[in-house]
Amino acid sequence: MARTIDDLLAEARSRITRLDPLAAAKALEAGAALIDIRPEFQRRADGEIPGAFVIDRNVLEWRLDPASDHRLPEIAKRDRLIVVLCNEGYSSSLAAATLREFGLQAGDVIGGFCAWVAAELPTRKFVTSTPD
Repeated sequence: MARTIDDLLAEARSRITRLDPLAAAKALEAGAALIDIRPEFQRRADGEIPGAFVIDRNVLEWRLDPASDHRLPEIAKRDRLIVVLCNEGYSSSLAAATLREFGLQAGDVIGGFCAWVAAELPTRKFVTSTPD
């Protein structure tokens, strides 16, 4: 039987830690890695989160798999909480569930960047494009 995106999303969310924006901000302050997977056009239009790592969604698994030759060693660690953020909190759930498959402590931000902004947490104007 074919599954729907709602099925996949529910299953993904059952395996990850979901943090509201305030809890995500506290986790960032405590040493978690906040990973912004929004495309550049959204970051350029809406802003960025200071301290967040920007990793394009299409290379996320290669950058965070601890066994990958293309990993980012400062982030791809099984003993560090990784919190994924997208624009509204949907694709981040799917991405975080994939990261859990690598044995990482991964979760996402409920409501994504939109909820972060609504919670009046720190943002800044788009600074520059960062190559992966």
